[in-house]
Amino acid sequence: MTQALLTLEGLTKAYPGVVANNDISFEIGHGQVHALLGENGAGKSTLVKTIYGLVKPDAGRMTLDGRPYAPANPRMARAEGVAMVFQHFSLFDALDVAENIALGMDNPPGRRQLAARITEVSEAYGLPLDPHRIVGDLSAGERQRVEIVRCLLQNPKLLIMDEPTSVLTPQEVDILFKTLRKLAAEGTAILYISHKLEEIRSLCEHATVLRLGEVVADCDPRQQSARDLAELMVGTTLHTPSREAGAPGEVLLEVTGLSLPAPTDFGTALRDVGFSLCAGEVLGIGGVAGNGQDELLAALSGERLAPAGTIRLRGKDVGRLPPNARRALGILAAPEERLGHSAAPEMSLTENALLTGAVREKLISNGFISWPRSRSFAQRIIEGFDVRTPGPEVAAGALSGGNLQKFVIGREILQAPDIFVVNQPTWGVDASAAAAIRQAILDLSAKGAGVVVISQDLDELMEISDRFTALNEGRLAPIRPAKGLTTEEIGLMMGGAHDMEVAHVETLAEVDA
Repeated sequence: MTQALLTLEGLTKAYPGVVANNDISFEIGHGQVHALLGENGAGKSTLVKTIYGLVKPDAGRMTLDGRPYAPANPRMARAEGVAMVFQHFSLFDALDVAENIALGMDNPPGRRQLAARITEVSEAYGLPLDPHRIVGDLSAGERQRVEIVRCLLQNPKLLIMDEPTSVLTPQEVDILFKTLRKLAAEGTAILYISHKLEEIRSLCEHATVLRLGEVVADCDPRQQSARDLAELMVGTTLHTPSREAGAPGEVLLEVTGLSLPAPTDFGTALRDVGFSLCAGEVLGIGGVAGNGQDELLAALSGERLAPAGTIRLRGKDVGRLPPNARRALGILAAPEERLGHSAAPEMSLTENALLTGAVREKLISNGFISWPRSRSFAQRIIEGFDVRTPGPEVAAGALSGGNLQKFVIGREILQAPDIFVVNQPTWGVDASAAAAIRQAILDLSAKGAGVVVISQDLDELMEISDRFTALNEGRLAPIRPAKGLTTEEIGLMMGGAHDMEVAHVETLAEVDA
């Protein structure tokens, strides 16, 4: 048995109205890749924040290398050999790699020495970085390398990783896993959090499963199916999204030559984007974060008007129309950012339902808001999409991420759009909520709507898409049928191989030869 590096005994943490962690106990061994699994609200975030010194537990204790461990803050945790790579990057775009890494170190060496160490360590672990490059010019995968190398320069005993592959291509995932296996072989323990269960099965040798703040299972994920792991997390039989296959209908949406300048110095310009979308079809658009996903949704929804190109709905040019006019015609959208973009956190669910539902649900008449109709619409969303909340008067910001996502998606789908454009539909939600959202998307398409799903979750796109393409630096790869696409082909498309059709034909010719 692997000798224990970190031992948790009876960790408990309660907040008003909820027990986030209840009597949690388990061990992480030296050189062990240990998965921490659980649905939204299971207590994962509170637990890793406790280990990293961001949260003080109400009860219980921890030992690290056999000694009492109770960090009062992350700086103390780092001094004890615990490092963490967060799901959301904490980097400054205008600074270079070395400057960003120095900001995250308690006692950084001189600039020249630090640059040499960054080069040495990044190459040794297969994550090459140029210390002098501006972070704003880096891809999402390269930015993650900066975060990881910053941790590795501290020679951690335990490395905590929260959803580390959510912004990576399949090829970059392979590189990351080689790095993590090398670290584990050298004795570094890794606590790995991810909703991508096949990755857990491939990488991790032990898993602790949380549900409602308690440990409900410890297992070897290599001996479990992904479905088994998901059902351990949610405590019920998991529903698999499905839809009856059918031929696509008429062309609803035609986009040609769409170009849009970058919104900021570090944004991404859209370049000659074109595609068509039929009734009853789901078009999946993959890509690493920062390659034009937000810009594409803004252009299709009317938030930003593209100076070049056309957008036609059933043959009518709608490219110069603002969002509400497009909504009236049937083009609805759900952006990636839940709080502040899809929903106003300080406003109630009723008010948030009104924000996008006013036109199609007729919630305003002669300039007056019908609050009874608005509340009724919000209540229909809550009931139809199993939003866990006391009622429609609750502020959007009080909901968990998964429940707010269900509300945002439900709000648009219940308006029966002809075209629905959604970015990251299941970002940060648990397995059961993700399955429910995907099923709602499939049900919408089965009723004749055309759906554009923009996502970094390739498993999700392959599960629900009829056709697939990828965004890279604001350009779309040639669109391919989703069925039969290999991981390698998808990775090439995400990495910028815009001649995939040619490459595919050449590959088939080689096979025939």
